[in-house]
Amino acid sequence: MKVLIFGSSGMVGSSLAKKLDLSNNFSSVVPSSRKDTNLFSFEETLSKIEKESPDFIVNCAAMVGGIVANNELRTEFIINNLKINLNILESIRKYKNIKMINLGSSCIYPLGAEIPIKEDALMTGKLEPTNSPYAMAKLSAIEIGDSMTKQYGHKILNLMPTNLYGQNDNFDLNNSHVIPGLISRMYQSKLKNESSFNVWGTGKPLREFLHVDDLSNAIEFLIINNIDSGIYNVGSGEEISIFDLANKIKEVIDFKGEIVFDTNFPDGNPRKLLDSSKLNSLGWTPSIKLDEGLKQTYKWFLENKTT
Repeated sequence: MKVLIFGSSGMVGSSLAKKLDLSNNFSSVVPSSRKDTNLFSFEETLSKIEKESPDFIVNCAAMVGGIVANNELRTEFIINNLKINLNILESIRKYKNIKMINLGSSCIYPLGAEIPIKEDALMTGKLEPTNSPYAMAKLSAIEIGDSMTKQYGHKILNLMPTNLYGQNDNFDLNNSHVIPGLISRMYQSKLKNESSFNVWGTGKPLREFLHVDDLSNAIEFLIINNIDSGIYNVGSGEEISIFDLANKIKEVIDFKGEIVFDTNFPDGNPRKLLDSSKLNSLGWTPSIKLDEGLKQTYKWFLENKTT
């Protein structure tokens, strides 16, 4: 089985390429990044797919960012992600023998969805306003894939992972998700020997996190078990408050200052937990606990930080 991985230089793509390359279940694993293929170009995307002629495509490519980037770069987030998804899906329209896994995000679910969120909550309510452009692009990919399945007989599997973290994450101080953002900012506070570290909100919101290598394990599991259609949530099933998360990271980093929760800033969604029982019922479960994953992530950060 030959697998083509788009977005192989990102956090998910690099983890998956490494995982599948070490597996005995695949004859060839082809990592592809913007260095060899411009996914904004239909012609380049089609040419890459026809050249490689894969059995499976995993689309890990996306423009991603934290809440600030999602809210301020709304046009870029919807247009760029639509282009990537549309070009890949349109390129395989006449090749229904090529199976595909399309990676979405838990942000596609409505803001008021019942917790834990099941797959059938899709498109049952309004999206969270700050990242609705990104979510709409991902929802469009699901709809296009579903249309191709019904009209042409394609096999397209959609995975909705919860909040991911791990090696090769974006640790930018101003444009990152919660775990890499806390790690990089708290590390800077430690270097400056600051007496306190500010976190937005009350610390009460609950969040679910999944190590990126667990997502890669899930993707391999689904491919080798011939699960090639439908929508599946991928989560750890465990929640942690932002308060407890910040204190865990404080312990990992060995920051000596006080963590101060700034209630002048909003908390955001009070709770966000996926129901991953559909995937779990097939026999897959995550294996990397948050404590272990945070230590691994911080170690990678120290070894790869640029400043």
